[in-house]
This record gives sequence, structure tokens and C-alpha cells, in this order.
Amino acid sequence: MALLPESRTDPDGSALIRVLSYNIRSMRDDTDALARVITACAPDLVLIQEAPRFFRWRKKLSRLARAANLVILTGGATAAGPAVLCNLRATVERTEDVLLPLTPGLHRRGFATAVVRFGAARLGVLSCHLSLQKDERQEQGGMLLDRLAGMGVEHAVAGGDLNERPAGRTFRRMADDLQDCWATAPWGAEYTSTPADPHQRIDAIFATKGIEVLGCGVPVGHPDVTETDLRAATDHLPVLAALRVPAS
Repeated sequence: MALLPESRTDPDGSALIRVLSYNIRSMRDDTDALARVITACAPDLVLIQEAPRFFRWRKKLSRLARAANLVILTGGATAAGPAVLCNLRATVERTEDVLLPLTPGLHRRGFATAVVRFGAARLGVLSCHLSLQKDERQEQGGMLLDRLAGMGVEHAVAGGDLNERPAGRTFRRMADDLQDCWATAPWGAEYTSTPADPHQRIDAIFATKGIEVLGCGVPVGHPDVTETDLRAATDHLPVLAALRVPAS
């Protein structure tokens, strides 16, 4: 398997960044394995789902960020689970945690969002975990697209656990408006669920159409990412993308 290019800033001001999307199941599994997987992927941004939300949740998320040489950008309990971590390449312009309308009897959902810069490249960022219920999920997909459109940026990336396969109507709606990074430039493995029996792609990274997708997929076979760690870390497999973001 060819390696994804490493992060860098080019002379024209564009930025090559690595983005990782990962459902970490509230860090209820092997957090050392989780940190090793994240570190090996060398991401500039990590779009997390199911971050810890209850007792001492900030301390737990901070411990993971520190172990992976990252910092907390936004989210966690304040976004009902989604969070964003970043490295020190990112210059943060603003952050906002968004709670979505609550359907009685279902889990509260939210978005963790930010606007960051890498060199001269300005980027909107959104982490999401969509509903298990199809009608609510469809509404949340529309809210996600509206949120990206309203961030005041030309380029944006969104990622998360969609709880839906690519043939589903919410996934298709997002892929119509954005680039489904795996479909645009497949790399690594496709399926994200489950680590013990990968058979479906329900986690994805999307990018606006001005971003160049250089490769995207589950980092199976990536240096220092072991099958043992992937199985032990959580109940999803991560998605890693290399993206070139034009200068703003």
C-alpha cells in the first residue's frame, strides 16, 4: 500500500493536511491502543465521535490528546459527543459546539465545529455523529450541510459516524453536495465497522469541492498501525484522509 503524503505547507500557501475521523466509544476500551493508532496516523485534525461526556470528561479527553501529541480544539460533552483535536500547526480562528434538536426518546446529538488556518489555507471543520433513526438522521444531514454553508469559509471538511451506508439517502445527499473522500481517492481499506468483522462503511470524511483529496480510507497496513491495536482501541475503525487545501 502506498503511503499517504506527509503534512506540509507549500510555497503557494496551500496546505497538505491529514484528517482522521474516529468513533472512540467514550474511551471504554484500550486507551493506550487508541492513542497509538492516532499517533501513528500523524493527523493534523482528529474528528472524534463518542468522546467522554460524563464524570471528568475533559480530563479523560485531555489525557488522550496528550498521549497522541495533540490538543483539544472543541467539543466533547458540550457537543453531546463529537469533538475535534488538533496539532500545533493549526491556528484557531473560532470554535462553536452545536446541540441539535432533541427528539423525545432518542439520544441528544450535536456538532463540534471550528474554523482553523494552516499557513494561508483557511478551513471549516465539523465532527458529527448522526442519529440511528432514519428520519432524524436525514434532518441532521441537512443541518450539517447548512452549518457548513454558513461558516463563512470557502473550504471545509466534515467527518463522523453517519450510522448509514453509502446507499442511504442521508449519505447520498451529503455525497451529492460534498466530496465523499473515500469514493474520490480510495486508499487503504473501505469498511469501518466492525474491527473484528469489517463489512460496512458507516464512517466517512467529506470535503468541499475545492479541496484536493489525495487519499482516504481505513489505515490498515499503515506504518505502526497494527491489527491488534485497531481491534482493541474501540468498536469502529478510523478513517484517514490526506487533503490539499488551497490558500484562501
